[in-house]
Amino acid sequence: MPDESSSPASVILRSEDNIAVACRDIRPGERIPAIDGDIEAAARIPLGHKLAIGDIPEGAEIRKYGQVIGFASEAIRAGSHVHVHNCDADAFQRDYAFATESPALKDPGPKRTFKGYLRRDGRVGTRNYLAVISTVNCSASTSKYICREITPEILEDYPNVDGILPLTHKGGCGMQEDGPDHEQLNRVLSGFASHPNIGAYLLVGLGCEVGQASHLIRNTRLVQVEGLPSAEPSELGGQPPTITIQEEGGVSATIKAGVQAVLGLLPQLNEIRRTEQPVSSLMLGTQCGGSDGNSGITANPALGGASDRLISHGGTVILGETPEIYGAEHLLTRRAASKEIGEKLIERIKWWEWYSSTLGAELNNNPSPGNKAGGLTTIYEKSLGAIAKGGSSSLNGVYGYAETVSASGLVVMDTPGYDPVSLTGIVAGGANICIFTTGRGSVYGCKPVPCIKIATNTPMYLKMQEDMDIDAGCVLGGTPIDALADDIFEELIAVASGKQTASEKHGFGEEEFAPWSIGPVL
Repeated sequence: MPDESSSPASVILRSEDNIAVACRDIRPGERIPAIDGDIEAAARIPLGHKLAIGDIPEGAEIRKYGQVIGFASEAIRAGSHVHVHNCDADAFQRDYAFATESPALKDPGPKRTFKGYLRRDGRVGTRNYLAVISTVNCSASTSKYICREITPEILEDYPNVDGILPLTHKGGCGMQEDGPDHEQLNRVLSGFASHPNIGAYLLVGLGCEVGQASHLIRNTRLVQVEGLPSAEPSELGGQPPTITIQEEGGVSATIKAGVQAVLGLLPQLNEIRRTEQPVSSLMLGTQCGGSDGNSGITANPALGGASDRLISHGGTVILGETPEIYGAEHLLTRRAASKEIGEKLIERIKWWEWYSSTLGAELNNNPSPGNKAGGLTTIYEKSLGAIAKGGSSSLNGVYGYAETVSASGLVVMDTPGYDPVSLTGIVAGGANICIFTTGRGSVYGCKPVPCIKIATNTPMYLKMQEDMDIDAGCVLGGTPIDALADDIFEELIAVASGKQTASEKHGFGEEEFAPWSIGPVL
């Protein structure tokens, strides 16, 4: 934990800012250094919260990171707590300046590798799972029962298999055939089935659902990459194995057939070994959840530094959570590799404005009670901190939810902010490793992709140490962001090579599979 006697009480992030951020709890009456001399805290300022470093007139901009995060809803005196009681998220114009900045790639230094599973399609996995994929909720329990029959004792004979993973969900029927929900669910299921961390899979359906396995296979050109022998060694795998409860004659018969299918896939899956692979084969999915006022100061910019390092080696970084880009999108459009890419991002922002207003919601309601308790006041403030995860590289693409990511470098995927739904889409798009930053203490885990969790502050890290992998609170005690970014990059390579994360040790990840359903349910 940072030593309060040596670490600063607060930090002013940019010279343009008119607030400071508390690096620890600040007592009422405590003298706090500001640009024009010390100020006196007018109230208790909790860790991660903001205080005014000068008088702010009613209606004036409130700035953090040198950017607008809101407007004073009343006159604010120097030293006062700045939060939801005196800061509003009024609309304001942003200059998109499409493709006007072209960040140079950082020197990657020596070539780096990790130990991964090279698949026949050329992609590389960081884990080696067998998945039992339910095409519809009606076959979800049956899919889980098939997996339960493959006991740890059976898996002992297959040491190179990380586990049997049931992928179940709440959809698959009650939707328009070939409609938006059907197409989106197909992308998710296909993305997981063909994922480089899935060495083999079995599709399990009911038989009468809208989301037929045959439709999924045909429309997404789904093949079994590793688990079944192909006609020729140079070809990708054969037809995916599929069973349905109605054709098999009920649940018991389906479980029996499913277990036999899995036992037939395991031996070939177990033959696959880790080999040295370039880090350019890594596709990093980023997420922040349970964010606080320190997220944009410690963990997110440090993760951004690690993202830049991966990109300099030819890797890919996915930034999701479109509602948490809102208000900071102008910083990404400037770095877009082309005007078209920047305009595509703005089109998604406008869709979210329409979508939320149509359903009677506001994007500024995105910050949760936990976010606000941790010091985040408006969606603008949250978004400015959130996009720091993507680093400073150029924006090379904007993808739809669960769309296969083909570009290298930094890309945006259009996902909701809700963590499990967002990362389900990002993993379906191809991310083979994830990093999740949290200030309040999320215990999210992911399968089949390992998820590194970074605490934004040391008190939470110490309180939930078994659930966290890295403490970014050290930045508040003086550790340089670049040094922490180096540590995160090294942890990224270690986990990609097989090191278990905290959530993997807990066995988390099955319940967090949550495809985005945009409706309607019919």
